[in-house]
Amino acid sequence: MPLIESNYKPKGWLKYGHLQTIYPSFFRKIYFGYDERQRITLSDGDFLDLDWKRNDNDKLVVLCHGLEGSSSSTYILGMAKHLNDNGFDILAINYRSCSGEMNINMRFYHHGATDDLNEVMPHCADYRNIHLMGFSLGGNLALKYVGEDIFEKPKNLKSVTAFSVPIDLEDCVQEIHKVKNQIYVQNFLITLKKKVKEKAEDLPELKTEHLKKIKSLVDFDNHYTAPIHGFKDAYDYYQKVSSKRFLKNIKIPALIVNAADDPMLGNFCYPTEVAKKSNNLYFMHTQNGGHCGFIEKDEEIYFSERTALWFIQEKIKSAQLE
Repeated sequence: MPLIESNYKPKGWLKYGHLQTIYPSFFRKIYFGYDERQRITLSDGDFLDLDWKRNDNDKLVVLCHGLEGSSSSTYILGMAKHLNDNGFDILAINYRSCSGEMNINMRFYHHGATDDLNEVMPHCADYRNIHLMGFSLGGNLALKYVGEDIFEKPKNLKSVTAFSVPIDLEDCVQEIHKVKNQIYVQNFLITLKKKVKEKAEDLPELKTEHLKKIKSLVDFDNHYTAPIHGFKDAYDYYQKVSSKRFLKNIKIPALIVNAADDPMLGNFCYPTEVAKKSNNLYFMHTQNGGHCGFIEKDEEIYFSERTALWFIQEKIKSAQLE
């Protein structure tokens, strides 16, 4: 599919990627609430908490948050409000350990945990149209899910949209560990280590002596993410779950929006050539936006929210004409 040109041109201080990344979490106020929290039991006996906003629409958007986020993350709430205001019901997933209550099993969430996402889908069966959407880790998860052939996808799953996506995880790890980006690494490690300690209180076989030695995300993935989830090491994990491997197999309309000034994305996270050769993958490469930022000057509705609504509505129109 042709590349989509971006008309996003922030002004003044909004041009800086780090400010785009950090500002919304601290200063953006969104007045939006969910109607219901549904706890579903997974096939391994664990649970996920799903947050719903229903207005009796026949169209549903399923939102997948990023690393150490939740259904209450600012970028999730902003998107949920805008789409709900425009006629879509909302389902925001909280991954294992992300809803405010530690999950049960010796397992967390990770960039490739599409088995959990697949178990959410039957709970959306009553909708005429489902649109999957992810941010950062959640974008990788959503793209991997629609591009792999492990699961039978719901016939009512009509599109996928992903923002600030680390489609090549090894490349992203190298980028985020540069000195200029250490604030993000340390912020992630604080909460990731805290969760390991909390889980170890219930599952003492989970050893915590490595935590003091962990200085990077690669260290954390080597000691915890990879062995807990069946990977040889961190780099085996990155290679096997990066959505870049699955993009060419996507069979429904898919949009990736990545900004050039995203401090967490490496050079291999801009799939221009893959999109050119694909029948279903659209790619928008903005110059600005940071990581899950895309702030508009008026700050009421962000560029990512306007773009997501536009893409979904265009795909609905196209489907109706077929």
